[in-house]
Amino acid sequence: MVLQICTLLGALGMFLYGMTMMSNGLQKAAGNRLRNFLAAMTSNSFKRVTTGLGITAVIQSSSATTVMVVGFVNAGLLTLTQAVGVIMGANIGTTVTAWMVSLLGFKADISILAVPLMAVGFILSLAKKEQYKHMSELVIGFALLFLGLSLMKASVPDLDENSVAFIQQWTGYKFWSVLIFLVFGTVLTLVLQSSSATMALTLIMLSVGWIPFPMAAAMVLGENIGTTITANIAASIGNPNARRAALAHTLFNVFGVIWALILFTPFLNLVGLLIEWLGYPNPMTIDYSGGIVEGSNESTAALYGVSMLHTLFNVINTCILVGFTPLIVKAVTAAIKSKPKDQEEEKVKLKFISAGPLGTPELAMTQAKNEIVHFAQISRNGLGYIKQAVHATNEEEFELYRKKLVKYEEISDRIEYEIATFLNALPQEDISEHTQKQVKAMYKIINELESLGDSGEAISRILSRRNIHGKRFTDKNVEKIDSMIELVDKAYEVMIENLATKEFTQADLRRAVDCEIEINNMRTLLREEEILKIEQNESNYPSSVYYIDVIAEFERMGDYIINVSEAL
Repeated sequence: MVLQICTLLGALGMFLYGMTMMSNGLQKAAGNRLRNFLAAMTSNSFKRVTTGLGITAVIQSSSATTVMVVGFVNAGLLTLTQAVGVIMGANIGTTVTAWMVSLLGFKADISILAVPLMAVGFILSLAKKEQYKHMSELVIGFALLFLGLSLMKASVPDLDENSVAFIQQWTGYKFWSVLIFLVFGTVLTLVLQSSSATMALTLIMLSVGWIPFPMAAAMVLGENIGTTITANIAASIGNPNARRAALAHTLFNVFGVIWALILFTPFLNLVGLLIEWLGYPNPMTIDYSGGIVEGSNESTAALYGVSMLHTLFNVINTCILVGFTPLIVKAVTAAIKSKPKDQEEEKVKLKFISAGPLGTPELAMTQAKNEIVHFAQISRNGLGYIKQAVHATNEEEFELYRKKLVKYEEISDRIEYEIATFLNALPQEDISEHTQKQVKAMYKIINELESLGDSGEAISRILSRRNIHGKRFTDKNVEKIDSMIELVDKAYEVMIENLATKEFTQADLRRAVDCEIEINNMRTLLREEEILKIEQNESNYPSSVYYIDVIAEFERMGDYIINVSEAL
C-alpha cells in the first residue's frame, strides 16, 4: 500500500512536470508571437475572449495565461477591461486539457507511444536549430504527461471494503456532500497549483468507483475556484490594476460556482442529456459503487460527462458575465482603491515589473523592456534638473536642484538594481538562446543608464565647487552649455526611440552614432574656444576649468547614451 501511494505521488509529479515542460517548450517556440498576440488587444469583447481561449489551449495552462495577463496589466500593456475578457477566455481554454485527458489518456492509451515520443524528443534536442530544441521540450513534456497519467491510473491503491465505504460515506449527506467535495477540489488545486492535475485525479477517482458523478462535478467546481490563487499570488505585490485583474478572475469563478450550486441538479441533468445525445449512457444513472470498466460505454460517458460539465460551466459563465465586464471592472476598482501618492515620487518608481517575474519567463521580456524604456525616460528628466541647476541665480535655488540630482542618482542606482534582480530571477534553463542574448544586452543597458545618473550628480558637484569658490559662468558660457544640453537631449530622444522600437536596424544605430558625433564635435569646439580665451587672458581661469569640466561630463553622457544603442 505504501509503495502504491508513493508511486501514485511520483506519477502525479511526472504528470505535473510533463505539463510544465510542454508549456515551457511551446512558450519558448512561440514566445514573441504569443507576446504580440496578447498585446494586440482591441475593444472587441469577442476577440478578447477568443485570445484568452486560444493562448490557453496552446500553452495548456490557464494559470500561465492569467499570470501573464496580470503581468501585462501591471506593465500597462492591457487595460483592466481587456484583461477581464482575456481571463474569461482562458477559463474556457483550460477545458481543452480535460477533453485531451478524457479522449487520449483514458479512452486511448497514448502512454504506449510515450517512449517512442521521448526518442523523437531526444533527436530534436540534438539539432543545432534553436526552434527544434524547443520542440523537443514540447514532445518530451507531452510524453511525460500521458506516461504520468497512465502510471497514476495503474498505481491507484486497491482499497478494502471498509476504506471504500469510508470514502463513500462522505457522498451521502446530499447537498452538504456537494460542498465537502467542492472544498476538497479547491484545496487540492491550491496545493497542486494545477487545475489540470486535479481534473486528472478527479477522473481517476470517478473511474475506480470512489466517488459518483455528482461529487466529481462538485470537485470540478472547486477546481475553478482553486485555480485563481496563482494569479492572486503573482499580483499580491503588483500595482492596483494587477491586483484588480486577479480579483476579477476570482469573482468570475466564484459567481459561476454560486449559480452552478443553486442549479446543481438541473445543470447535471443538462450535462447528462448532452452525453445521451452523443450516444452514451447518462452519467447520472450509472452505478459507480463497484468501479466502471475502462473503455466501456459507461466509462466513456463518465469521462465525457466531467469534461462536458467543465466546458459548459465556463462557456455559460462567460456568456452571462461578458456583457457585465464594465460592472466587474467597477466592482474590483471599488474593492481595491489606489492610494493617493506624490506625483513626482510615482514617476520615478518602477511601473512595469513591480509584480516580480512572470510565471512564463519568455513573456517576461516585454515587462523588462518596458521598464528599461521607463528607466531611460526617468534618466532624461534628470537632464532638465542639470539645466535648471546651471541657470540657478542664487544658492537656495541651486541647492534645490542639486538635491534633486543627488536624489536622481540614488533612484537610478535603485532602479538598476531592481531590474537586474528581476532579470536574474529568470531561470536560464527555461529561456531561449535568443532571449538569453537579450537579457545580456539589458544588463549592459541598465548599467549605462545608471552611469547617466552618476553624470548628473558629478555635474552638481562641479557646480557646488564653483559656488564654494565664488565663481560664476558668463552668460555666453551658459548659452553654450544650453547648446550642449540640447544635443544630449536629442541623443536621449533617439536612444529612447531605439529602446522602444520592435525591430532595431542599422539605420537606427546610425542616427544614434550621428548624435554622438555631434556631441563630440561640440565638446571639442567649446573646449578649444575656452582654452584660447585662457591663453589670451580673456577669461577667469578657475571658472573656465569648471566650465570645461561640465562640458566634458556632457560628452561622457553622450558616450553612455551611444553605448545603449550599440548594446541593442
